[in-house]
Amino acid sequence: MRLLFVHERIGALGGAEANVLVTAAELRRRGHDVALAHGPGTNQGEPAWRDVFPACFPLAGGDASALERALAAFQPDVIYVHKFSDPAGLAALLAAGPPVVRMVHDHDMYCMRGYKYNPFTREVCRRAASAYCVFPCGASVARNPAGGFPLRWVSYADKRREIALNQAIPHVVVASGYMRDELLRNGFAPERIELHAPVPRSAPNAEAPSFGPRNLIVYAGQIIRGKGVDVLLEALAEVTAPFECVILGDGNHRAECERLSAHLDLQNRVTFAGFVSQSRIADYYREASLAVMSSLWPEPFGATGLEAMRCGLPVVAFDAGGIREWLTDGVNGYLIPWKDRPAFAARIDTLLADKALAHRLGEAGRTLAEERFGFAAYIDGLEDLFFRATVRQSATQLVSS
Repeated sequence: MRLLFVHERIGALGGAEANVLVTAAELRRRGHDVALAHGPGTNQGEPAWRDVFPACFPLAGGDASALERALAAFQPDVIYVHKFSDPAGLAALLAAGPPVVRMVHDHDMYCMRGYKYNPFTREVCRRAASAYCVFPCGASVARNPAGGFPLRWVSYADKRREIALNQAIPHVVVASGYMRDELLRNGFAPERIELHAPVPRSAPNAEAPSFGPRNLIVYAGQIIRGKGVDVLLEALAEVTAPFECVILGDGNHRAECERLSAHLDLQNRVTFAGFVSQSRIADYYREASLAVMSSLWPEPFGATGLEAMRCGLPVVAFDAGGIREWLTDGVNGYLIPWKDRPAFAARIDTLLADKALAHRLGEAGRTLAEERFGFAAYIDGLEDLFFRATVRQSATQLVSS
């Protein structure tokens, strides 16, 4: 089968990019032809992407003709859309002929801010997209990451059009029941939504974590405000046991978090290691005693926590979004009430003081990850979905002719 992936960038960055790469690599290994229509590069790990995707088609912003050229050159059986918000491009994909499957990685599709929480109070938003997003939420004015003037205008009319175009896609994939509920809240037809959790690849013969006296705590993820690294640091300041913590990742909140770390006198215990490849993250997990997830935005799934579980580590995380669908309090780690710093610190202390408990929870997490979130089963589910999409498209074309 010929599968055209469509994504807003090329290269490593966050969970969506990790999922695109590992999914395409496995589908190609299984004999499918894969290609990528993409936006700008991230300047991180791009050669690995070009190795996986023999054919790459750059997309100029707002240029639907570039998509049409990619479709004509590759002639896919299925178009697999990931993060991609351009209304003209979406319309072109829907009109192209091959069936379209959409993977919803996060809240960009139906939230004008993209992260479903208030940037000032950090309270999670539980509303559907509506005029409320313009006033009083004020989401029409957003930070401008492109540089120059610090603010940019976000069109509510464009967002409504984008939502309507995505509602017309016959097959929409979500990572969790939480995300399915968000789509239903925003008017998506339930029969079009399928749950295929984007699980990370199993680590073959992964070594058990050391749970050693170093008391290493690992955070892996972007350092952006929604990931709550600042709140993690405030919780770490309350941990009584000796520890080391390594922050793996980068982002626009890093400098502020580094300043906060120094202010909290954590600079000798917390290290900001920057962007680290997936293979090197596994090396840190082998030396660790636990992993932490401090997300304050409602995580669509939280695959980095599942990755740590697969390596045998217990996870301490805030109860945000879909995390509770794989993290059970007291079974494979601890699920902490949202933003409760003392409780977060107390559970870290518990695991550092009782390594036998940490090991037991870590093994329970490894077992759960393999039984409920197997990588092979995830890819099997996607293959079945792609096959059904082509059959449905063929049947629809026969009826219409």
